[in-house]
Amino acid sequence: MPRISKLYFKTAILFLIIGIIMGLKMAISGDHSVIGAHAHCNLLGWVTMAIFGGYHALNPQKAEKRIAMIQYYVYTAGIALMVPSLYLMLQGNAAMEPIVAIASIVTLAGVLLFAFIIFSGEKVVVTPPAPSYR
Repeated sequence: MPRISKLYFKTAILFLIIGIIMGLKMAISGDHSVIGAHAHCNLLGWVTMAIFGGYHALNPQKAEKRIAMIQYYVYTAGIALMVPSLYLMLQGNAAMEPIVAIASIVTLAGVLLFAFIIFSGEKVVVTPPAPSYR
């Protein structure tokens, strides 16, 4: 399995653990005001990162490219900044809103980089047909 797939799976499981802890805290306290942060953590952190890891495991030739590691760091930075700042904003800290916005833009950049990886084709060598001697 490519190194980047392992990184994505390890990072994804960390976000799952954080998401479960947030969910337990909401359930125990009865305060569900941070459900948006919980959802972002689980869907963008756990699910999406696991999908990214799976894609790279299935496409090892793309996983080896430098752009794949850049995409990992950009996307991970965005989510790692978004989840806690969104959590704090939803708890009433309005000063976090610009940080959530910046984190969202960084996350979008990571998604766009992943789209680039998916849509960038491998170089196809076209061999001209052999001449016909009829």
